[in-house]
Amino acid sequence: MRLILNLVWLIFGGLWLALGYAVVGVVLCILIITIPFGIAAFRMANYTLWPFGRTLVDKPDAGAGSLIGNVLWLILAGWWLALAHIVAGVTQCLTIIGIPLGLANFKLVPISLFPMGKQIVDVDDPMAFTKR
Repeated sequence: MRLILNLVWLIFGGLWLALGYAVVGVVLCILIITIPFGIAAFRMANYTLWPFGRTLVDKPDAGAGSLIGNVLWLILAGWWLALAHIVAGVTQCLTIIGIPLGLANFKLVPISLFPMGKQIVDVDDPMAFTKR
């Protein structure tokens, strides 16, 4: 079922979202100071490309740098990315077929708000949710 949902997601917007995040990641990697934000954008592109069957967990070694980066990200880009995912999710949930896609958009809100200090894991991995 995950494969079918991911393919439908990919066709109906996931590919374009992932490409958008990847382009932003390339632009952010131009300057040395914004490379961590570029890496976060690439992580978001990866998660946006294939969201069903995967989830986000906190990195156990994330420290003050990720906190500062998340505050900067929230102020500069995170709030409008989260708002766009919420609006898209609500719009997609208006139809019965679009409900799983809308829920996937709602699943992207936390990483669009605070991408630093997170990692993407498979939901079937039993060790993914424990601290390593």
